[in-house]
Amino acid sequence: MTSPAAPRLEPESTDDSRRVSLLLGLLFGLAGMGSSSAAVTLPLLGPDLGVGQGLATWTISLYALMLAVTTALYGRISDLVGVRAPLLAGLVLMSVGALVAAVAPTFEVLLGARVIQGAGAAAVPTLGVTVLSARYSGEIRGLAFGRLAGTAAAVSCLGPLVGGLVESALGWRAVMALPILGALVVPFLWRALSTDGSGARLDIVGAVLVALTAAGMVLLVQSPSAGLLIAAIGATLLVLGVPAVRATVRRRPDGFLPLEVVRNAVVVRSAVAAAAVPAAWFALLIALPAVLLAHGWEAWEVGLAMVPSAVVALFVPQVAGPLLVRIGPGRALALSGLVASAAQLVAAGGAYLTSAPILVVAIVLVTFAFGLGQPALSAVVGDAVSPEVRGVALGVATLLFLIGGSVGSAVVAGLGGPLGMPVALLVLAVLPLLGLVVLAPTLRPARG
Repeated sequence: MTSPAAPRLEPESTDDSRRVSLLLGLLFGLAGMGSSSAAVTLPLLGPDLGVGQGLATWTISLYALMLAVTTALYGRISDLVGVRAPLLAGLVLMSVGALVAAVAPTFEVLLGARVIQGAGAAAVPTLGVTVLSARYSGEIRGLAFGRLAGTAAAVSCLGPLVGGLVESALGWRAVMALPILGALVVPFLWRALSTDGSGARLDIVGAVLVALTAAGMVLLVQSPSAGLLIAAIGATLLVLGVPAVRATVRRRPDGFLPLEVVRNAVVVRSAVAAAAVPAAWFALLIALPAVLLAHGWEAWEVGLAMVPSAVVALFVPQVAGPLLVRIGPGRALALSGLVASAAQLVAAGGAYLTSAPILVVAIVLVTFAFGLGQPALSAVVGDAVSPEVRGVALGVATLLFLIGGSVGSAVVAGLGGPLGMPVALLVLAVLPLLGLVVLAPTLRPARG
């Protein structure tokens, strides 16, 4: 039973894992840059298309919504037909959406393009970790997960700087087109993309119900900054969706959301606990520019302040990979939560004192937490389920991971104004600690 895995430990596989994980991390980062770089264009695209700042932010919100909602769909499709077809389909949608957004004549067309772009970009985070989870094992896989997360975080952290430079040179439309660069990576990944799947048919009804329920969760989370109408829509989708999903899981235990995944305590608890890490990360990606811009900084200067965190992100894999092996992915996930909580406390102090150096230290800490927490979650989930449902399990975990990011941005947007940014960041410092409480029953003493 162990002989098929033996070739993965050869030196060629190690070299291959480095190349594949870095390329997948670059794709992941470009998908994230679709949000982080576009954020700097909001003050310009709004007046150009005749909308206010509030409406302009929907170009970010709808992208994030589709990014979260469709992750589980790509994961389940990869279980059925392999990784290659859904990843290519996602990249095509992401590129088409980016191209249409760059030439959009009206704001309505821009929103539609961003929906398409987000729906395509969702293929990358789920299928990237699926490729690594199926292709490698042991310490090689831990290092590969770390490189993917580190590269993705570094590219995303550079989003505001890249977006600011491109916008100043070519305008906001060129920034919208940046994710098209992801298509250039595909030829170098082609051989690593598996076409092996179970061959079963996709449970369309289950897929739609899960997508609508996930949309309700994201909209409800974003409602503090989006208004009562969005809250009502989100609550309605969630109230109707949860019992409907439960019913379809009972009716088809091997359908879109397999019972094996839903009842797996390790998958569910780990994903819920890990969601606090992107909540902290996305919160600081918004809070740091907000604090510095309010005190007279230029957009490109804010981008430069993010460079140290991008550099740290590139070195995190050197620590994350060995840690996953030494203390286990579950304990590594717990450690990332503690670091994320500490980062929020530091950031709260930096926001209160309006200190750029303290804020930079905070985002460096949260970047480390993200670079460790994302691969730890992938390793935990990949080990906890059978290969037949690994894709959808990783998709569900990624969905909760991205919803955590929405929680972070919603708390900063909803509480940062009326209560102040330091208070919002202090609230977010509590979430990783609550995540540790959820995660605790799954942790086991490490064995030598």
